Amino acid sequence: MLSPCTTLRKRLDRRRLGKNQTSFVFALTLHYLCSDKTKKMNLKKISLLVILLLLADQALKIWVKTHMQLGEAIIIFPDWFQLRFVENNGAAFGMHIASGGGFDWGKLLLGIFRIGLAGALAWLIVHLVRHRKETPRGVLIGLSLIFAGAAGNILDSAFYGLLFSASTPYTVAQFGGHYAGFMMGRVVDMFYFPLFQWNGVPRWLQFLVDGNNYFFGAIFNLADAYISVAVVYLLLFQYKFLNK
Repeated sequence: MLSPCTTLRKRLDRRRLGKNQTSFVFALTLHYLCSDKTKKMNLKKISLLVILLLLADQALKIWVKTHMQLGEAIIIFPDWFQLRFVENNGAAFGMHIASGGGFDWGKLLLGIFRIGLAGALAWLIVHLVRHRKETPRGVLIGLSLIFAGAAGNILDSAFYGLLFSASTPYTVAQFGGHYAGFMMGRVVDMFYFPLFQWNGVPRWLQFLVDGNNYFFGAIFNLADAYISVAVVYLLLFQYKFLNK
């Protein structure tokens, strides 16, 4: 019986990844993760991968931050894909952590959690490379994606408030400003996919739509995408190793 990865590779080879661009990106990622298990990942390759992922994430965020007004949108594909600049103080995909009083304790706790998660992932990756030689290449790449995603959003919170002026609906941020203290900066989000309008959405599913009832309502960034793709991949294709 063919493994899921082998089946996926054969389909991709026949179809040349298909025509749908969203499926193309996702399938290409899985194809890369599943390919050539004989090639081992070492710490040098993992470090290079993480650096490249962080550079891509930060380059896009800085471009959006310094070229777009808050709330501004650039239509990439009409009706289903936009770059829409928003900032959030909470967790991934724009979710907000409420906190009382004058100090944003929720944001501080989120920052501490992210740093702890990144540290634990870094330790786990090093441990697997050095002491679990049988670890699949895809597992190490998946964990590296999650680490890069967590680190990318940590950088926003830690330094953007110190490096940039505030973004507003009327002005574009500039280097050299100071709109917040250390770990109090806001995370830059930009990917928006309003695929269809979902009227009458149940209350318990309203987090999936925006104010105009468009699904998918969340606006996210590359770092969030790294984490989401990696988690889905690990659960679907590396469950046997994770269950050991």
